[in-house]
Amino acid sequence: MDATARPEPAARSGTRVAKAPRVPSRANATQTIYRTLRADIIAMRRTPGEPIVEKHLAESYGVSRTPVREALLRLADDGLIEIFPQSGTFVARIPMNALPEAVVIRTALEGTAVRHAAQRATRSQIAVLRANLMLQQEMDAAGDFDGFHEADEQFHSLIAEIAGYPGLWGLAQQVKVHVDRYRRLTLPAPGRIAQVIAQHTAVADAIAERDPALAEQRMAAHLDELLSAIPNTQGANPFYFTGAQAAPANKTS
Repeated sequence: MDATARPEPAARSGTRVAKAPRVPSRANATQTIYRTLRADIIAMRRTPGEPIVEKHLAESYGVSRTPVREALLRLADDGLIEIFPQSGTFVARIPMNALPEAVVIRTALEGTAVRHAAQRATRSQIAVLRANLMLQQEMDAAGDFDGFHEADEQFHSLIAEIAGYPGLWGLAQQVKVHVDRYRRLTLPAPGRIAQVIAQHTAVADAIAERDPALAEQRMAAHLDELLSAIPNTQGANPFYFTGAQAAPANKTS
């Protein structure tokens, strides 16, 4: 029996704990470890404040500590882990003051995407959006939070593709890392996923009606709702957050 093996953390309801894949060669070891850890952190399979031990990771992937250390440095650059030389390495807590700005940037990007999507969508593309909404409902019924998150991401990606500007979604993904971590905490709340699906349906309806202004308005309302839920989510999970929430900009009529 391997006395140094690190037990897998208990899976939270509705999530699938990822197993470390065996790395086939040294050449892609760093990238594989980086991607797997990043996905686990964003999905909250590794929770804020959780320690990360280089030795255990190296054993898990069957590699030396060098690619593990390189992957951890990249994650630190992403703001997803914190390295304290005298204390250890830990999953970073969610910075409260970064959430409002990330949502504002995402709203600007996705507002542009959905406006163009409403102008350009074909009947077959609208049908694909509708099929995705059905998938979201199936994931909700199954209590599959990971599956719902994936379907949710695909919905927003599809809108950018329909718009003809898929790069807008790529840019949004770069700024919403911490928002995704926070958002995963909201999914188990009773009725939360059904609420999101209703908002997605309203956006899809506006696209189908070829109403760019309405589509943009509904997308903005959908994303802005994320900000209103922050205080309750932080209150239920205070250890997962750090700092104070930045005050949102005053809205003008």
